[in-house]
Formats: sequence, structure tokens, C-alpha cells
Amino acid sequence: MSTKSKLISSKVIAESGIAFGTSGARGLVTQFTSDVCAAFTVAFIAGMKRNFSFNQVAIAIDNRPSSHAMAMACAGALQQLDIEVVYYGVVPTPALAYVAQEDAIPAIMVTGSHIPFDRNGLKFYRPDGEISKADEQAIITEQVEFTELCDLPELTASNRAAEVYITRYTSLFDTPWLTGKRIGIYEHSSAGRDLYYRIFENLGAKVIALERSDKFVPIDTEAVSAEDTLKAIQWSKEHNLDAIFSTDGDGDRPLMSDENGNWLRGDILGLLSAVALNIEALSVPVSCNTAIELSNKFTHVERTKIGSPYVIAEFANLAEKFKSVAGFEANGGFLLGSDVRLNGQLLKALPTRDAVLPAIMLLAAAGDGVISTLVNALPQRFTHSDRIQNFATDKSHRIIAKGKIAPVNLLAQLGFDNLEIKSVDETDGLRITLADELIVHLRPSGNAPELRCYAEAGSYTQAYDCVVRSLKNIQEI
Repeated sequence: MSTKSKLISSKVIAESGIAFGTSGARGLVTQFTSDVCAAFTVAFIAGMKRNFSFNQVAIAIDNRPSSHAMAMACAGALQQLDIEVVYYGVVPTPALAYVAQEDAIPAIMVTGSHIPFDRNGLKFYRPDGEISKADEQAIITEQVEFTELCDLPELTASNRAAEVYITRYTSLFDTPWLTGKRIGIYEHSSAGRDLYYRIFENLGAKVIALERSDKFVPIDTEAVSAEDTLKAIQWSKEHNLDAIFSTDGDGDRPLMSDENGNWLRGDILGLLSAVALNIEALSVPVSCNTAIELSNKFTHVERTKIGSPYVIAEFANLAEKFKSVAGFEANGGFLLGSDVRLNGQLLKALPTRDAVLPAIMLLAAAGDGVISTLVNALPQRFTHSDRIQNFATDKSHRIIAKGKIAPVNLLAQLGFDNLEIKSVDETDGLRITLADELIVHLRPSGNAPELRCYAEAGSYTQAYDCVVRSLKNIQEI
């Protein structure tokens, strides 16, 4: 009879090749073996035990083919620690985060968000919210001994997280104020596809389900495909819709259209939602649209590196000076940094990315009117972004490092003839503002081997052309 091996978490993690990105640990499915999942789990718990008292941990998953087995491995590791597993099955990440926050217990979400299905990831939540960059470093370096996993436990899902999440939003309103509105829900393989219609129907809307998929669909809300752009316009005409709502794979980043099926950029959605919530101070990544400041709707706007941990890290500072605090990202995820009151009801803080709150607030702001009217009333700054996939991260770093030394030379290589630079921002990657207010921003993805390019200009065509030209020329450098 063979004896099970004893393993050390830091060694297993180091040898796995998996790293923390802008949101969670990400890697190839083949790298997330049972023992690697266990190593991350026991290391996470060791850190949490130093600061919190708990005997339960919540786990949920997205619809990726590999997610269930990874959840079983995490559960197996928790069993070794005599910790009870509360399993919520397939639910949106913010639903798991919220119910765990209410119960004051840690949580693990098995998801790769929007990245292709041959990859996956783990997101970790403290009892008081998302883990910090310091927590991530602690997980990697913890030296916790555990036993290799052989038999994985069966998991029985509770529907409580889904129900608590639905009630969080439906309880804010005492009338079906969306009566007469037609909302399309692009379901694809989103983790929240079985509960979104319940929220919108409860609020009075007529919901039309669109394109559910049995295969995992890697929707990236920050780089919407040409196919999904056309689909939304066609759906809007065909079904006479007031809006289309969708999310990325794990339901923490929204994709929302206006009444014509035009997808809103995530930061424009966040801006309109924050205004509707009467938010005083914002924390947003450097890549967000400058219409935020130009709108003059907020007392203070703090710009951060890209990634929800950086946005959240600013909340504590802002909360000392302002009553209502929130953040959002260019990908649309909205983070509520303080409790707020809506219709006389208390909406508790949820300092992690959420897709439902900004969608509801946009519809509330539109009222009997249309969404495009709200968008058109904002300062007219337009953004576009895209990425080169399977682009080595070290290659991205080399290009950006050269650009920091000689930004004019990089711009020339990217095909720009207006080389008068107004400012250079190195908060995250390289963000160059030209004299004519055109902004071009390059940075390596924190989640996958991709180089991202963001542009902002006075017209969408100009922003789009800037990104297309830049990425084309980068591939030739």
C-alpha cells in the first residue's frame, strides 16, 4: 500500500508556472492539477487564519469544462484542514463574494473570466472582500505542508448565493419600474445566465433570452468582437429592445448596449452609473476615459494601475474624506466602495467587480427615455481597445521599455506623424497624450500573453484607427 506524499505549498506553486495577474491566479488548465489547486488553497487559508476566525469557506465556479474538477481539488484541500466547504455551484463571482462577505468567511472562485477555455484561474476573497497584492505575495511564499490529493470529494450545490444576490438588487425597489421595457440577455456561457432574467423580470421588464451556448464562450468586455458588435445591432432591431445585457464568463464585468444595440464602453457605463448613485469620489484605472474628469460630476477622481486590487486599495483613503466611494474599470466592472442609500434602502458596499449594479443604474438613469441620450450628453471622448493574442510578455515589456526611453521613436514606429507629446504617464505600461489630445496606451495583459492597446480621441474613428495602426505596426517591429 503506497503512502501519500507530503508536499509544500510554495514549492508546488513555484513549479506550476501559474502566476497572479490583474485579477486572480491564471494559467493553462494543464497547469492547474489537483495538487496545484490544493497548494493555492492551503496557502490562502494560512494567511486568512492569521487575521480572521472562521470554520467555513465558500466555493463557486464558472461554466468552464475544467472548473468543477478544480473546485473539487480546492474542497479536498479544505477537508484536510478540517474546514467545512459551502459550495454554491455556478454563480457570478460577485454573488459568491457578496454572500461570503455577509457570512464573514473566505471564498474561492474558480474562473478564468474572459480568457480562452484552455486556461482557467482562481480568485480569492477575504471575509471582508477581495485579497490585496500583499495577500497574493503571501500565498505564493507560504510554506504549508499538505498531503497530495488522490480522491476528490463530491460537491452538492446550494442555491443560497444566487438567491441572496438576486434579493440584493430586487429589494431596492418597491415598484416594477421597468414595466414596458424590453431587455435582451445575451446568455452565452455566462455564470449568471440562470439568474439575470429573474432580476430584470422582478423589476418589471420583458426579458428576451439570446444565444445560450453549451460551449464556453470567452467574451472579453474590453475587446468586443466584430461578430458580437453586429449581433447586438441585429438583435436590437429584430426584438425592438431597449437594451441588451451580458457579462464576461464569471459575471463580474458587464456588457451593456443602448436601444440601438450599440455596446457601451465599460468606463462610460461606469461613469453614468456612478452619477446615478450620487458617488462623490472615484477610484479608476489610468486606462479609463477622461470624460470622467471632464464631466465635472465628482468631487475627486483617483487614477490607479489597472486591476481591481489597485482600485480597491484606494477606497480606504477616499472613505476617510468622502461619504460615498466607488470605482470601475474600462472593462465595465463596477466596485461599490461604501454603503449607499437608494430609494431609502441601504445598498451595502461590495468592493469587487459587479456587472448587475451598473446595468440597473443605467436603466434607472434613462427612466422613460433612452440610453443613447445619456451617452450623448457626456463630454465626447471616444475610446477603443484591442489586443495581440499569444504575444510573449517579455516582448511587450521590451517594446514598452524602449518607448519610455524614447517615446517619439516609438510613436514613429507605430505610424504616427504628429509627434508633439503633451504628457507621458507610466502608471501602468506607457500612456502617451499628444498635443492634439489623442491618447495611445500600451501595456502587457496581466492575465495572459497579450499586448493591449488603448486609444482615446475626439472621434471613435480616430481612436479605432489609432489602435488598428498601432497593433499592426507592433507586429512588424
